[in-house]
This record gives sequence, C-alpha cells and structure tokens, in this order.
Amino acid sequence: MQRREGPGAPSFRYAGLTLKGVAGDGTFSGYASLFGEVDLGRDAIERGAFAASIDKRGAGGVRMLFQHDPAEVIGRWTVLREDERGLYVEGKLATDVERAREVLALMKAGALDGLSIGFRAVKTRADRKAGVRRILEADLWEISVVTFPMLPTARVSNVKHRRFYRDRETELVRLMRRAARAMANNRFSKG
Repeated sequence: MQRREGPGAPSFRYAGLTLKGVAGDGTFSGYASLFGEVDLGRDAIERGAFAASIDKRGAGGVRMLFQHDPAEVIGRWTVLREDERGLYVEGKLATDVERAREVLALMKAGALDGLSIGFRAVKTRADRKAGVRRILEADLWEISVVTFPMLPTARVSNVKHRRFYRDRETELVRLMRRAARAMANNRFSKG
C-alpha cells in the first residue's frame, strides 16, 4: 500500500484482489475488492465505486502489472464489471513476456497468490466510529499480481491446470473451516 498525502494531493490506495481459475494459457478470473470488506489500511470499497471508472476506461484502459511496477506490464484485462459481490475481473497473462511466464508458473505452484488494485479515491466518507474510510467512488488505473495484498483474504482460490483444480464446493468448505477456526480463536481469546 502507498499513500500520497498532503494539501491538494490525490490519495492513492492499493487493495486486494481474489484470483480464480488460472489456466495454462495464462487466463484467469476473480474478484477485486470485495465490497464492504475492510483492508489493512482501514479502507472499505462500497458497491458502485468503480462504475464511472469502468465506463470511462473499460478493461483495456486498466493496466495489469507485477507488484505495482509500471515497468512490469505482464498482460491485459479483458473483463471488468461490478456485481453484487465486488469487482469481477478476467485477464490474460502475456506468456510471450518472460516475467508473465514466471508469474504464471508461480501462481500455478501456489507460491504467488495475491493481487492488488491501484486507484485514486475520488469520493470518500469517514466512518469515525469504526475507524474506516469508505470509498464511494474510485478511479481504477491498475491491477497487479502481488506477493502481499492489502486485503488478507485476497488470494488465489482456484488454479486450473492438468493435475489440480479446486471447485467451488471445495473452496466453500475451506472458507467455512477457516471461519469456524477464526470464531473459535476469537471466543477463546476474549474469555
């Protein structure tokens, strides 16, 4: 995460993205910034925040980078859209590019599983009680494959290739087990 702050300076933020279904040819899909979920920077993106940006730029106007580095373009986004859950994306790694081939291999191996979005906050609302900044409108300009996403739950959930694939039911069971463990740990740590 990076912030540029000061009088009149725009506020830039990075938020996590969930990848799903990485294929052998480098195509994948997932969700960026699940709506209402608070990231490590105490930001939560609200439903509709990306609508104007998507209308303005479309998928082709948002860059796919590695580790938020503008010198490391690794592919292109083919679909960006908001739905009831969050910002759904589909993209394709440029497998003719060496870094993109490395990223694909690391994603398939489960060694690189985070993604992060870079945007400028256009409209926000402070939730002082919760200590959260609500992003009402965001100017989306890049989505990166990263090692450490701002949103801890933003991880690769499905990797598709010849020998391994997790379906939605398997992923749901994993999420339910993780939630049950978190609730049990929370109960014991408070009491």
